[in-house]
Amino acid sequence: MSAPLPPHPSSSSPARPVLRAETPPPHYWRRWTEDAPDLQAASTLEGDPPAPPPSPGAPGAPAAPGSGSDQPPLESPYRVLIVEDDRPQALFAQSVLHGAGMLAEVEMDAEKVIDSIQRFVPDLLLMDLHLPGRDGMALTKAIRERPEYLDLPIVFLTGDPDPEKQYEVLDNGADDFLSKPVRPRHLIAAVSNRIRRMRQRSPVQVIASTAPDAVQTPQDLNTDTGLHTRSYVQQQLASALEEHAEGGLFFIEIAGALGLRERYGYANYEQLLVQAARQLSALAAPQPLARLNDNSFLVVARGLPREALEGFARLLHDQLAKVLLPVRGTETIQLRAIIGYTELNLGFASREAAIEAAEQATIRARSLPGHVAAHVPAPSASEQARAALDGTTLELLFQPIVSVAGGDQAQFQVLMRLRQADGTLLSAAQVVPAAELSGDIIDLDRQIVGRALDLIARRQVEGAGGLRLFVSQSPRTLTRPDAADWLLGQISRRGIEPSSLVIDIRLSDALIHTMALRDFAQAPMQAGVQFCLSQFEPGAEAEALLSLLPLSYLRVSSRFAGAHTDAALRGQLRTTIDLAHRQNLLVIGQQIEDPQAAAAMWMGGVDFIQGNLVQGVGEDLGFDFHNAVL
Repeated sequence: MSAPLPPHPSSSSPARPVLRAETPPPHYWRRWTEDAPDLQAASTLEGDPPAPPPSPGAPGAPAAPGSGSDQPPLESPYRVLIVEDDRPQALFAQSVLHGAGMLAEVEMDAEKVIDSIQRFVPDLLLMDLHLPGRDGMALTKAIRERPEYLDLPIVFLTGDPDPEKQYEVLDNGADDFLSKPVRPRHLIAAVSNRIRRMRQRSPVQVIASTAPDAVQTPQDLNTDTGLHTRSYVQQQLASALEEHAEGGLFFIEIAGALGLRERYGYANYEQLLVQAARQLSALAAPQPLARLNDNSFLVVARGLPREALEGFARLLHDQLAKVLLPVRGTETIQLRAIIGYTELNLGFASREAAIEAAEQATIRARSLPGHVAAHVPAPSASEQARAALDGTTLELLFQPIVSVAGGDQAQFQVLMRLRQADGTLLSAAQVVPAAELSGDIIDLDRQIVGRALDLIARRQVEGAGGLRLFVSQSPRTLTRPDAADWLLGQISRRGIEPSSLVIDIRLSDALIHTMALRDFAQAPMQAGVQFCLSQFEPGAEAEALLSLLPLSYLRVSSRFAGAHTDAALRGQLRTTIDLAHRQNLLVIGQQIEDPQAAAAMWMGGVDFIQGNLVQGVGEDLGFDFHNAVL
């Protein structure tokens, strides 16, 4: 091997020279490599009994040849054979392609490539130029000598800067070459474009059925997976709501997503979700389906009678559970869907309101035996929760975050509470669940951010020195389509330094909404807004987030405050801090109540201390950071 695949550099930002979202953390790939510790195999998820494989022609099963099915066949995912002797680089390329919805297999032995081609039947070969024993050019000649592989696209990965060598590669039968280091987006584009052109010579069908009278363009389909795009399905939803059309909206959640990602690794999980999406889309046709989030899908069933909505939801749930999906090697798994749905013609003010109603039904379905639930418009628990919040006043509280090395930077974590008309105080632990249930969480989050930005702007005008505030936000707020634009607009309107705001994201939320949060964070991060991952607990999935999200800070779990009384916990704390520092993150120790706890944090290498030892939670921003002594 000549040169490693690099992390992807971000746009210019003094605080974030590298976009770590495309850099795998140490040992991340070992979770699905052959030499990784074996995980106990299981073919089903907890809670659903095993079901026999579907018979040919059954819903959710591939149509038998010549079966005469009315459904158009799904376009098979792109298949790429990676010929690479360096395991980390091979698995990195494989994970990138899997994340784009392709099937990718690795062959590390040049002598077995022909056999692998015959078995795997790839659409394209992605080959390293320098292979032990038999180099890539010799192998290409051997492949081209076989008439059936004359048109098989071969793309070389090479770190050789010599243009003559690159011309020689093309002269020996290769179709293209990519020079290392290669960016993941470049790799995906180069591979998918060449396969797409190759397949266009013999077109295959994709899932192109849609709602009645809908006008569909190529942009409405994901060309890599054949599924409808999220924007297309949301447009169909908006149109149906505007016309008060009969039908239903279905929010489909794949159960046990965190466990699946932990068990099989991110690349295998993504491949599994693509397969599930194809099965669900075939079952839902002609109604359009799109992937909404990391583990959820959306179906707009326009024209479906009210009395048929529950049956349609149960069809999707029951038939998906019967399908055996390959997940790793010869292992298969049956997935369980949790489905919430709502009628379309209930007078929703926006498509977001309709999606929220279906999602709330899904949350309720999690606890039901059949895993299917309908949205109940009124009277509802959400209205009761909203009534509890009416007439309350928002109050912000602050707790200083002090550098162990000392300094003048004033920075606080922002907390909140609501005061009722009779003076009763509602804590965040009471308010947030109620706001989530009532649908007011977005408004509440934005009120808190707005108040925090006002404080920063006032401090700036008064010339009282810089102020940095850590503000927690819910994933529902951050994953809205307009979230980044709204936040940057609020910052720009007040004329404040974006780095004065740090968005706090809870670990539990980040694990579920990883990709959506990463997409949201790109523009604010490039503008200078910083991000903190809170309540951090070490673990494979949690540690992967340190590279997937553009973070600046890490707040460790409050249980580490007891590290001074537990040697094992101290060792775990030190390992966690070292890992964070290798990722250029600053570490915050929280809920520090006594000097011994602070000393343990300091000896572990923590950067900041937060807790009652420094100062309790209060309404005052007058803490003296310059003279603070730990």
